[in-house]
Amino acid sequence: MKSKPIRKVLVANRGEIAIRVCRTLREMGIQSVAVYSDADRESAHAFAADEAYWIGPAAASRSYLDAAKMIETARSAKADAIHPGYGFLAESADFAEQVQRAGLTWIGPTPEATRAMGDKVRARALAIRAGVPVLPGTEGPVSDPAELRRAAEAIGYPVVLKAAAGGGGKGMRRVNGPGEFEQAVRLTQGEAKSAFGDDRLYLERWLEKPRHIEVQILADSHGTVLALGERDCSIQRRHQKLVEETPSPALDDARRRELWSLAVQVAKAGGYTNAGTAEFLMDQQGRFHFLEMNARLQVEHPVTEMVLGLDLVREQIQIARGERLALAQADVRPVGASIEFRVYAEDPDQGFLPQMGVVRRLELPAGPGVRCDFGVRSGGAVPVHYDPLIGKIIVWAPSRAEAVERARRALDECLLEGIHTTLPIHRWLLAQEAFATGRYDTAFLAHHFKHAEPPDAARAEEDAAALAAIFARLDSEAPRVEGDQPGDGDSERRPMTGGIRGGSSRWRAALPGLRTGTRGGSR
Repeated sequence: MKSKPIRKVLVANRGEIAIRVCRTLREMGIQSVAVYSDADRESAHAFAADEAYWIGPAAASRSYLDAAKMIETARSAKADAIHPGYGFLAESADFAEQVQRAGLTWIGPTPEATRAMGDKVRARALAIRAGVPVLPGTEGPVSDPAELRRAAEAIGYPVVLKAAAGGGGKGMRRVNGPGEFEQAVRLTQGEAKSAFGDDRLYLERWLEKPRHIEVQILADSHGTVLALGERDCSIQRRHQKLVEETPSPALDDARRRELWSLAVQVAKAGGYTNAGTAEFLMDQQGRFHFLEMNARLQVEHPVTEMVLGLDLVREQIQIARGERLALAQADVRPVGASIEFRVYAEDPDQGFLPQMGVVRRLELPAGPGVRCDFGVRSGGAVPVHYDPLIGKIIVWAPSRAEAVERARRALDECLLEGIHTTLPIHRWLLAQEAFATGRYDTAFLAHHFKHAEPPDAARAEEDAAALAAIFARLDSEAPRVEGDQPGDGDSERRPMTGGIRGGSSRWRAALPGLRTGTRGGSR
């Protein structure tokens, strides 16, 4: 099969993932195109590509979620492919379809596979047909609260409500009994509608203290489906991941082989191609229960890259070209251990409430086995409009014990001033014996970190959502200064002459990972 040419790629995203994709494109000799909103005019990712185009106001619905604008910008830039990163439009089958109809190459799973696997309810049904175990729950999505209540009573409390179109831990809430049900449904439907434009829910039986373990999948269009190892994602707050590691300290070789096999089984059943992740819960008896398939690249993909020596974005591009995977399953032999620490603009002492503001100073760790993927720089703003993830610190070492020690050193080197972040909780976590020995579960933070939730978590969630909506509305209605809106067409072209290729000083200033330093003491 002749390979499809990919010469220029628009990265339909922002922040650290946009920068990360641009780096691989540069290494492959492929031109890159960044996009930015009003809130991101001076953001690091807008300077990370060969060209950058303005796509709209700060509100994501009018910029990063505007599919028509993305395709129009790709055409204006003469790109021949689009990489969606993760979040925003990454799991939109409709967007993938529109990209293909426009004659562009979509660097991701096919629209058909995304529809089959990206919707949690459909993926659950597909897993059942494929013989992959799932937790007891509703057979389809439900919008009627009364019907959801009846299902909960039939299954038995506690249950967990989930957004059918959800992902990233959003649109998910535990319900302990009938008295909590009405408010839980209202909050979860509101969050699902806001985040995904779809308020359909389903529910499953709640599993006490499980491990959350996922498998990285890579599949080409020639029938090869590989499991590239597992990642343990059990350190979470409010069902969202904070720390991921591979290999999982909870698995022996037999369970590992079983889990990889189940992941490949469900991917094949869905006709999956490109990169994706099959997510599972493991109960206290060591049984696996399929959760969902994330039809995209994952935030935590670097730990898999670190132990395998692979570039998953490069693999994605080669698959999108129509090429065969060069690997066989027998070639997948992870070496050592890798741990990723997500750095969110959140205050752990206030129930992980999102923060906004300016990063006054940022110095990132370096040295052997340390990788930093960040989307901010010193002096850069963290806006209220988007997900609070601002970066990741990833370590690798020959053994898990050495990786933990390396992580302690790396996190102690990291200096970030100006806003509250999750760095303190990572340092706290590394001092806990349960983490050092790998004996933890998804409830670990809730049970052991005293500030894991504010006094009224549900109220705090509503307040945070309302605040974000107010800022987005104010931004969209703010009058524009003369000359602020590009006057020649809908996009502003910002060529990065001498940038990525020439290593300009502006590129170096925009990316924090190129300026590092070591400081003693705590942060």
